[in-house]
Amino acid sequence: MLPGTAEQEWREDCAPRRVLSLFATKWTSMVLHTLHARHGGACRTGALQRSLPGISKKMLTQTLRDMEKMGLISRHVQSNIPPAVEYRLTGLGVRFVEPVELLYAWGRDNPDALDQLGTRSTSRRS
Repeated sequence: MLPGTAEQEWREDCAPRRVLSLFATKWTSMVLHTLHARHGGACRTGALQRSLPGISKKMLTQTLRDMEKMGLISRHVQSNIPPAVEYRLTGLGVRFVEPVELLYAWGRDNPDALDQLGTRSTSRRS
């Protein structure tokens, strides 16, 4: 593989693939968007789950753990009784919210294009 060739540009660790890995699970972008748009960047677990219809508690927990490992969010345990956990966007998370918001805005502005895609076999939408 020679530098500057198409093969080099699309290697496994290239920027486009790294960005798309953020969307490997559908919930990552949705959690980023929800934390930012509906909760001002910080939210407790229960409120976050109520804001994301269709996500199971197990999937939310796994997504939050993965996002914390990536550095997109931070976990804060409050010293209440019982203890409460709040998740906050990190600086990196805030940077990733921008392209997510652009993509979501495009989807809201172009529902006809989305309707032309048809439904996936795994979709709940009819």
